Amino acid sequence: MAFYRDTVFPRVMNHLMDGKETRKTRARVCESLEGDVVEIGFGTGLNLPHLPRTVTRLRAVEPSALGVRIAEDRIAASAVPVEIAGLDGQSLPFADRSADEVLCTWTLCSIPDPVAAINEVRRVLRPGGTLHFVEHGVAPDEGVRKWQDRLNGIQQRVACGCNLNRDIPALIRAGGLSISRLDTYYSEGEPKPFAWSYEGVATIT
Repeated sequence: MAFYRDTVFPRVMNHLMDGKETRKTRARVCESLEGDVVEIGFGTGLNLPHLPRTVTRLRAVEPSALGVRIAEDRIAASAVPVEIAGLDGQSLPFADRSADEVLCTWTLCSIPDPVAAINEVRRVLRPGGTLHFVEHGVAPDEGVRKWQDRLNGIQQRVACGCNLNRDIPALIRAGGLSISRLDTYYSEGEPKPFAWSYEGVATIT
């Protein structure tokens, strides 16, 4: 399983998460970022092409060494300086109130303790700072939720800890942030148990 997690899965995600619809979503989530940004779940750097020039630095948190290696060309091409700065979203190696914004795309589904991660986001954000996020999670339709619950164990094994049925807004609020904007929808081109999405912005309560 470690071989799959460390050697295969980052390559699979680099391909699967770089489709037409995900690129549109990344562009929306990133468009208003500015200043010193921390990204939790940097992955293979798929958000880098969408960062606006108002971002002065990106501090990337990513546990996969292969993911960072795959991102090298994107890092080299980025107009924004990138610093690989941490491995664990649950324990960020940054000072209190040191970030203007935090970026999190399709990451809270896989972090073992997502509330701890949001607590860390709150700690490192400066007053007035914001979390910009898009995540998939528990759907509002009962029939879809039942399938999410049935498939969740398989999903965790195949997708290295990813959960289909997390209540993302509740987790964000439990971590001490207030959601100021939230859009919800089924992503196009995906089976519904995998497609219910939460996209928005959260601020310090």
